Amino acid sequence: MFSGHLCLPIATVLLLVAPARPSCAALNWERLPDLPDRIGLAGSYVGVSGGALLVAGGANFPDKRPWDGGEKVWHDRIVALAADATTWRDAGRLPEPAGYGVSLTLDDGLLLIGGGNAKRNFPEVRLLRWDGRALAIQAWPPLPRPLALAAGAIVGRTVYVAGGIDQPDARRAQRVFYALDLDAMAAGWRALEPCPGAERILATTAAHDGAFYLFGGARLVTDAAGASAREQLRDAWRYTPAAGWKRLADLPHSVVAAPSPAPEVGGKLLILGGDDGTQVDLPPAAHRGFSHDVLAYDPAADRWSRFGEMPFSFVTTPVAHWRGRIVLAGGEIHPGIRSPAVWRTTAKQTPRPPAP
Repeated sequence: MFSGHLCLPIATVLLLVAPARPSCAALNWERLPDLPDRIGLAGSYVGVSGGALLVAGGANFPDKRPWDGGEKVWHDRIVALAADATTWRDAGRLPEPAGYGVSLTLDDGLLLIGGGNAKRNFPEVRLLRWDGRALAIQAWPPLPRPLALAAGAIVGRTVYVAGGIDQPDARRAQRVFYALDLDAMAAGWRALEPCPGAERILATTAAHDGAFYLFGGARLVTDAAGASAREQLRDAWRYTPAAGWKRLADLPHSVVAAPSPAPEVGGKLLILGGDDGTQVDLPPAAHRGFSHDVLAYDPAADRWSRFGEMPFSFVTTPVAHWRGRIVLAGGEIHPGIRSPAVWRTTAKQTPRPPAP
């Protein structure tokens, strides 16, 4: 088992009694059993139901690297890892191969929002329930339009989804922002004022103190040759129902496809790696892997700082909270290359609202 260490200043009740020097608590990363796919997956839906960690769908290149003509294959398999288990088990299948949607865990199951495959992007929203023996899939109100590569988070009793693309071959991201009130499901999704910044894909979100946060991502643009390209973004935004959108301090560098939603630790929102844009001009075979840096955003001070490094880096994978830990289950480690590794670390877990 490999462990890495990150250092985090923590305010404790001792500070109320007497001054103390800043303390440091180790954030220990350790490996869980690898996913039962020899090359790993990216874009999977990841979350928790019935006390187990679930990983559903995703895509990879099982035969050849994409730059060697390899074909992207989409998957529908759902696997579960029970508490303290040493192996994954099959839990069922998605209605069709899918990935690159939004994954959010409710007390009652894992919510899958949108996503897509090679043929189409989806408006469908589904709740997966796993009881350790059988899987139930419940249809929820669909999105107003198909969306993949979108970003989402739960704030209180509201699910928010921002951005994404409506077709697999889209050349422009959607300027959309939707909300679903968990206490008024029959009303379906509401279209809200979209982020005033660029329309985007692969952003990182967060939920903190009644607000929805949107960080970075990429804008789809057309280059001089007429080909589709990505403009990396480093802007940051906060949305509250009362005040709408507010621009925050820019990230220190662009961040695309970092694990999302960003976990909260010690009052800070953590950006776990991501594509920082420093290797966008390299050929894929020469890529050295994505950023290992962890950035911390302090909502109270509107300030970014460098938090440390991770011993690994995944992109296009969700953040899950399982048994009081941050969990990252597989992801892309180089362009077109996946990993079956599953990592966890200690973290504060935000309480989840129950499903209706």
